Amino acid sequence: MPPVQRLGKNHGRYFGENLDIHAFLKDLSAAAQSHGWTRELVYLAGNLEVFALRKRSALGARRVYISAGIHGDEPAGPLALLDMIRANTWPANLELWLCPCLNPTGFFLNSRENEDRKDLNRDYRHSETNEVAAHIRWLERQPDFDAAFCLHEDWESHGFYLYELNPDQRPSLAEKMIQAVVAECPIDPSPVIEGREAKGGIINPSLDPASRPLWPEAFWLLQHRCRLVYTLEAPSDFPLPARIRALVAAMTAALHLRD
Repeated sequence: MPPVQRLGKNHGRYFGENLDIHAFLKDLSAAAQSHGWTRELVYLAGNLEVFALRKRSALGARRVYISAGIHGDEPAGPLALLDMIRANTWPANLELWLCPCLNPTGFFLNSRENEDRKDLNRDYRHSETNEVAAHIRWLERQPDFDAAFCLHEDWESHGFYLYELNPDQRPSLAEKMIQAVVAECPIDPSPVIEGREAKGGIINPSLDPASRPLWPEAFWLLQHRCRLVYTLEAPSDFPLPARIRALVAAMTAALHLRD
């Protein structure tokens, strides 16, 4: 496979592919139903549903949470989950909770924000938006998770990177995810990404709640539901198939390490 090249489309914001949100939600629901996932409505945004999927295990399962689609200009995350649901190769010892598209109105508008121009991924400390308030109420009904993953994209990045929140110094999944992505797209080599020190595409941000006046979903999860949280950032100035493959590769590596 030839090296994946930047497209040079993104100048000031994302100018890549759009996600047909109605078709996506229909396809996702059909794939989940065919593979035995249970479905729960979290929030109704007009005629667009925010829903959660669950797959149970009888094998003394570890509990894993995965979300995607909180920004409507980041299609690779939801599409990666669709591919993984269709492939149905999840490790048998995992119990899974998926929120595959947290901001459907954002995808309808091809916008980072929701229809009220609010960035949902900055609202998990004060939960002023209806979507985030409903999502938090749903999360509060769930058990603690052993690991959580939030799938994202970054239109400015030079390659794939990730954030690791791991306050208890548990065995890290970061290096294995980075190694798995190398075959699909470049890793961002920058020593500073989004104002934070990075090494080999891995960022370990501050864990201090006071340092985060506006919490992303990952930080709420860290405070309330999970002590090992990853945010995966695919580089959205690269071809969409490569971004999808990168996220699938990273998730596959991380989840199978829990066998």
